[in-house]
Amino acid sequence: MTVSEPGDVVARPIHVTETLTADVALGAVTADWDADQAVTDLYMAHYRSLVRLSALLVRDVATAEEVVQDAFVAMHGGWRRLRDNDKALSYLRQSVVNRSRSVLRHRTVVDRNAPKPPPDMPSAEQGAIAIFERDAVVSALRTLPPRQREALVLRFYGDMSEAQIAAAMSISRGAVKSHTARAMSALRMLLERDA
Repeated sequence: MTVSEPGDVVARPIHVTETLTADVALGAVTADWDADQAVTDLYMAHYRSLVRLSALLVRDVATAEEVVQDAFVAMHGGWRRLRDNDKALSYLRQSVVNRSRSVLRHRTVVDRNAPKPPPDMPSAEQGAIAIFERDAVVSALRTLPPRQREALVLRFYGDMSEAQIAAAMSISRGAVKSHTARAMSALRMLLERDA
């Protein structure tokens, strides 16, 4: 169906479908402008309070700002689906709370699946010094008389009590104390001399 407009010198045919498309496009522009203006007004009035709300939930201001900005972007994109424009602030608050919960759930999953850090390893120098010291102690132990060496090894490497050492060596507790004290004194002198 073609219609000519009156008063035009050169009449251009207009199709009904062009008219309907133009009307729908004009309505979309108006709705977009309404969404832009409404969301901008909401942003100016409530952005800070929504960030505070989210920050209390996620315990991080930078993340809270992202959550609120995402909520505003989602609201702008879905403005036409919002049935009651007066409830936009309620929608925003609920969106911020839901997105904050989502951030917390994501953090929980990441924390649960994060790789465990490797244990602190001693430096190469510390390892070399430890080996050197251990070798020096073992060499000094070898120079001690057998009973003193046995008493020291059972006490410090075997982590045994005086009673246990006395039973293992078939000597009295007093003899264990005597052998241990003499061995410590001799070991100290040997290690200080070699140092």
